[in-house]
Amino acid sequence: MIPFSPPHIKQEAIDEVVDTLKSGWITTGPKTKLFEQKITEYCGAKNTLCVGSATFGLEIILRWFGIGQGDEVIIPAYTYTATANTVVHTGAKVIMVDANSDDFNMNLAEIEKAITPKTKAIIPVDIAGLPVDTTKIIKLLSSSKMKQFFKARNTIQEKLGRVLVLSDSAHSLGAQLHKKKVGSFSDITVFSFHAVKNLTTAEGGAIAFNMPEGFDNEAIYKEINMISLHGQSKDAFAKTKKGAWQYDVLQAGYKGNMTDIQASLGLVALKYYEIDNLPVRKKIMTAYQQAFSQYDWAELPIFKEENRETSYHIYTLRIKNITETERNTIIQKIFDQEVSVNVHFKPLPMFSAYKERGFDIKDYPIAYDNYSREISLPVYQDLTEEQVEKVIIAVVNAVEESIHV
Repeated sequence: MIPFSPPHIKQEAIDEVVDTLKSGWITTGPKTKLFEQKITEYCGAKNTLCVGSATFGLEIILRWFGIGQGDEVIIPAYTYTATANTVVHTGAKVIMVDANSDDFNMNLAEIEKAITPKTKAIIPVDIAGLPVDTTKIIKLLSSSKMKQFFKARNTIQEKLGRVLVLSDSAHSLGAQLHKKKVGSFSDITVFSFHAVKNLTTAEGGAIAFNMPEGFDNEAIYKEINMISLHGQSKDAFAKTKKGAWQYDVLQAGYKGNMTDIQASLGLVALKYYEIDNLPVRKKIMTAYQQAFSQYDWAELPIFKEENRETSYHIYTLRIKNITETERNTIIQKIFDQEVSVNVHFKPLPMFSAYKERGFDIKDYPIAYDNYSREISLPVYQDLTEEQVEKVIIAVVNAVEESIHV
């Protein structure tokens, strides 16, 4: 069976983890801080904080911005549940908008219609690694009309003077927007290093700070770092210095730090990201693109446009003119040929937790249409050319047998 997305761990990464285990320092320490510096340099942010998960990163930023009961946060209906769950946990109201028909990402016109005086943040999600053009969202939010619409509830919100743009870039490390890396455009960008992501630390994530002029991003980094360590004024590494054992608890914080064991994996993965990982993924997805372009039933994903390029995270193939049931049958036929595939994503209004909050998939027709016809194909570094060919044959056989071409 060809697996869907196994992690790629180099021997060098294993050696780096062993080095960490032998060092006597396995929690947040020097390697985590080095990893933060490397990510900052890579994505062009002003500061980066590594954390235990992207989900924690999203929620802690919403809380830092003061979002809570009575506020609204706009997210796409087409995303993984973590995007919405973080909003629910703050007590704010989730506002979902429909997707684009071409690239799966949230529709800008729908965002504009959804903004109210209660809106405090927008969380664009880079589905499959293709970035949302957040420069357009920030331009919209920075208009005099939208700024007058915005009702600040604390000093941070007053200082920004508009809705916060918090990018869920769990899929898009290494993607490009306007010839620069994702992480250098939105106010704050959150990456995921979960086991199935392009770059993995097993679990983990990073918060890339890029707040506009007038904000001290270094100070924000230090504040969020403090909050992520139970509100302590010093982390464990700082307390190892001579005479530095005393510390204060500045607020009732959370537990969300990254460890040096995780950072060890990340440092090696990032070292080879541009020279090994992304080129292989691009080659695989290009092979899929060339193969399926020969078939009228195939609706191909967008890789690259004038102002943006994907991180080549997921290959989102859609089959034209089929139902959800037919898509499910095709998936089963692919599995029967010893090839694992997946679906990204089931829209949030289809889940019980969000149906109970009043969401109805009928209000998001494009999101549903995208989902009902989508099949995600394997893309990972250890996938061989022979396996890629097997995937292609399995998909073609399954589709053509099911739709009676």
